[in-house]
Amino acid sequence: MMDDSFGQILYFMLLLLAIGGSYVISNRRNLGKTLQQGLIWGLIFVGVIAAAGLWDDMRDDVIPRQSVVDGTRIEVPRGIDGHYHLSLAINGAPIRFVVDTGASDIVLSQQDAKAAGIDPTRLAYLGRAQTANGTVPIAQVTLDSVTLGGFVDRNVGASVNGGEMFGSLLGMRYLERYGRIEISGGRLILER
Repeated sequence: MMDDSFGQILYFMLLLLAIGGSYVISNRRNLGKTLQQGLIWGLIFVGVIAAAGLWDDMRDDVIPRQSVVDGTRIEVPRGIDGHYHLSLAINGAPIRFVVDTGASDIVLSQQDAKAAGIDPTRLAYLGRAQTANGTVPIAQVTLDSVTLGGFVDRNVGASVNGGEMFGSLLGMRYLERYGRIEISGGRLILER
């Protein structure tokens, strides 16, 4: 088995030498430029290998994740954008929310409402909400289930935004279901 591996490595080294040699010979007039470009590509290759190897260590800094601690507490690191993001299952569908303590309700975008099994075209947009972008129509809905970590809430009131909205908001009406809400050390902590 060792002989097969050695043979394969030798074959690939000779193949690389033949391809590289032919490239260097065909570009011998610009040998300095060719070597410079080869060195740059080599450094890019090494950088990609290093990033892949260190991804597990870097992932939480690049893409912060929420975690459940002892089954009673949810901890969420602040995102790169300065906001706290939570992923909840709405009617079984995973939806990513921005935590908005200035919002009173759970507000779903039309796209997220569709993902949760709600047809936004069949809703009555009778309400109005004041947002940073002005007044928008909203429709009241009842969500069958809202799941965060091990916590499941049934028949939860929410709104679907009738205007343009990028992402959904998690407002105070849901957050108040937790006995403790704390922001400390760049982390949002929810406890029941």
